[in-house]
Amino acid sequence: MVNSHYLHLGSDVTVHNDEIIGIFDIERVTVNKNVNEFLKIAQKSGKIYYVSLDMPKSFAVSDNKIYVTNVSTLTLKQRCATIKN
Repeated sequence: MVNSHYLHLGSDVTVHNDEIIGIFDIERVTVNKNVNEFLKIAQKSGKIYYVSLDMPKSFAVSDNKIYVTNVSTLTLKQRCATIKN
């Protein structure tokens, strides 16, 4: 039997751990011009999903979507570590 693990991104949103490419702190990376352009293109193509309407703290890039969440990168990192153990 294959062991499936899901990362809880907030609210009622979970994503299979293998789909996550990266998790980024919004305040730290959105000052980068290339990141802003990447997010703008993703927004225009409908690939951004807002997990919560609260102030966003991070975003997780998956195979086919970008999840903007109010959960901090530290919390998401801890959840990933729990999944791997």
